[in-house]
Amino acid sequence: MTRIKICGITREQDLRAAASSGADALGLVFYEKSPRHVTLPQAAKLAHAVPPFVTVVGLFVNPTVDYVREVLAKVPLDVLQFHGEEAPEFCRQFGKPYLKAIRVKAGVDLVECAARYADAQGLLLDAFVEGTQGGTGESFDWALIPQNLPLPVILSGGLHAGNVAEAIRRVRPYAVDVSSGVEASKGIKDAARVAAFINEVKSIEL
Repeated sequence: MTRIKICGITREQDLRAAASSGADALGLVFYEKSPRHVTLPQAAKLAHAVPPFVTVVGLFVNPTVDYVREVLAKVPLDVLQFHGEEAPEFCRQFGKPYLKAIRVKAGVDLVECAARYADAQGLLLDAFVEGTQGGTGESFDWALIPQNLPLPVILSGGLHAGNVAEAIRRVRPYAVDVSSGVEASKGIKDAARVAAFINEVKSIEL
């Protein structure tokens, strides 16, 4: 079964809707330039509202070591997700499992990325859009993903209920990650879209 992460959670009602619909993981964004950014008090409140057996993922973009440690001291994160140019040595120093996001375009060697971040829990593959670090709602050419990646693939970028089934059949990722594709507006999730997305994923038998 393909796992499901709903990212960019900013409200407790969205968190509960995603969890009750069957999301495996929920993402909190610790990047001030994102419209889905959460403050530390807001994030702590959200994280403590997550039900058992749902993973809490913290998303960072080129953070300082001190900032990551400050977040970890106040917010019970299970997994760290790095969306910038963080080196493997940076990602692994916090004693938490981590995901490394790669913005995919022609010429990006994903096999080399997997080797470089060999101790990551997986590679999160997102669309390359100049000047942004993700959350664009843009998809990319799934044919650029090689079949022989040694790390689990978390597929992101432009997914929604209308295309996630095809994405899973073509890419066969370990997990799918959605944010803008289930929103009413930036940072505000639509419970019906969340449920429709999750139902689509769960209906697929590979």
